[in-house]
Amino acid sequence: MKNSAIQPDNTASQRPEPHSDSTAIIQVIERAAMNPEVDIDKMERLLQMQERILDRQAMMAYSAAMAAMQTELPSVEERGQGNNGKYATLEDIVDTVRPILQRHGFAVSFRIQTQERGLVVTGILMHQAGHREETSMLLPADVSGNKNAVQAFGSSTSYGKRYVLCALLNITTRGQDDNGQMAAPNRCVTPFQAGQLDRLLAACPPATQEWFVGKYATVSQVPKSDFDRLRASLAKRAQPPQPNNTMQ
Repeated sequence: MKNSAIQPDNTASQRPEPHSDSTAIIQVIERAAMNPEVDIDKMERLLQMQERILDRQAMMAYSAAMAAMQTELPSVEERGQGNNGKYATLEDIVDTVRPILQRHGFAVSFRIQTQERGLVVTGILMHQAGHREETSMLLPADVSGNKNAVQAFGSSTSYGKRYVLCALLNITTRGQDDNGQMAAPNRCVTPFQAGQLDRLLAACPPATQEWFVGKYATVSQVPKSDFDRLRASLAKRAQPPQPNNTMQ
């Protein structure tokens, strides 16, 4: 397993003070702990209540910080140049969002796992109050351009981090990449994107596969405008992949 992270600036913003309901339940627990007549079951229920309150407060702090941060996140310029057109590089995205994340108490980390059908890139967005959200993307190895196995894995990892990070933060890029198909009357997904859809589709129930064939015929004929929505839909229906090994 490989992890990387964008860390928050702990001095930039402070963890929210506990709310009155949390303070009240802590006082109840303290009094109960000093009372020999309170049994273990009651103590456990009180502790579970406190945990639920703290979790709710952490989620509320996360949501408030996310809402404030969204107003500051800009579109990222597409300065990378690949075989299929321009794209926003991972470095440019990270450099753009890092100070904004730090100001609002967020950190991002990535978890990379190898699977039988490729690799899974998972992005975790954490807030200093304790709540976190994550999203994953299943990718085949990018063997385009005569890459060797290591290069293919690295290319897919970088690709996955870019798209996962943009999905977590709702980031847009300037001059959205149409993968060199500007002149095509019906722009379809790239071979790399078609590979992603094909692997997801293979893990879906037969009914989903029949629906897909009836609507698109093949993965190569999926319009690029449908790609993000379709990938998310298939990911929800696909059976969870079973890990074989983990990158170190």
